[in-house]
Amino acid sequence: MISICGERLVPDASGALHVPGHDTLIVSDLHLEKGSSYARRGVALPPYDTRATLKLLTRVIRKFQPARVISLGDSFHDPEGPERLTQTDRDALTALTGALDWVWIAGNHEGLVDGHVLGGTAEEEIDIGRLILRHEPQDAPATGEIAGHLHPCAVVRQRGRRLRRRCFASDGTRLVMPAFGAYTGGLNVLDEAFAPVFHGPFNAFLMGDTRIYPMPGRRLMPDEVQVEATPTARGTKTPASSAPLFQRRSIPARR
Repeated sequence: MISICGERLVPDASGALHVPGHDTLIVSDLHLEKGSSYARRGVALPPYDTRATLKLLTRVIRKFQPARVISLGDSFHDPEGPERLTQTDRDALTALTGALDWVWIAGNHEGLVDGHVLGGTAEEEIDIGRLILRHEPQDAPATGEIAGHLHPCAVVRQRGRRLRRRCFASDGTRLVMPAFGAYTGGLNVLDEAFAPVFHGPFNAFLMGDTRIYPMPGRRLMPDEVQVEATPTARGTKTPASSAPLFQRRSIPARR
């Protein structure tokens, strides 16, 4: 469990974050239709990333049974992604958005998702209780912020070998979500892109196969070799510009 501003947060090994006090499940950086986006540019990838991501998301929703799901930006890899959905994947997605209070947060890849087409509502950012949810993290201090965008990963040495896993990252005042999508890469939390986010000590919560492994930042390691980001490998991710300031709306706490 992670506590931010008195709010209890439950990170899941899938990469989702459960907020039981508000009956809400948060996921970030689905990057649906990333495979078809690369295919348009001549990069041949198996076109099943959307299906795999939605299947995992469906399992997590069944596990936690939330009343609300918030997709924290970059839900699609580009603005035309919704148009490339197969009918099967579109039906699976709209079944989810139609059954729950679904909120799409705008990302830097796709902008605002059209809720009239896919269901749900679209927002730049929102408040839930004492938490502020947006896609791109702002420079510290940003107390109560839950953000995505940076695709955090962490490297540790375990039993003589290096392990690199996606992770949640938090200093106790804010949290950065891992990418949820099947084709998403990752950026080491020791990268300089995280320096404006965490000015002091922080913890990484590494995603294992079935559980989360908390790890203090002082035990983490940098990547041995810096590689260019690829659509399939969990390598590096080029950080984008700092987040703009958006107006936000508040969602009252659920009783």
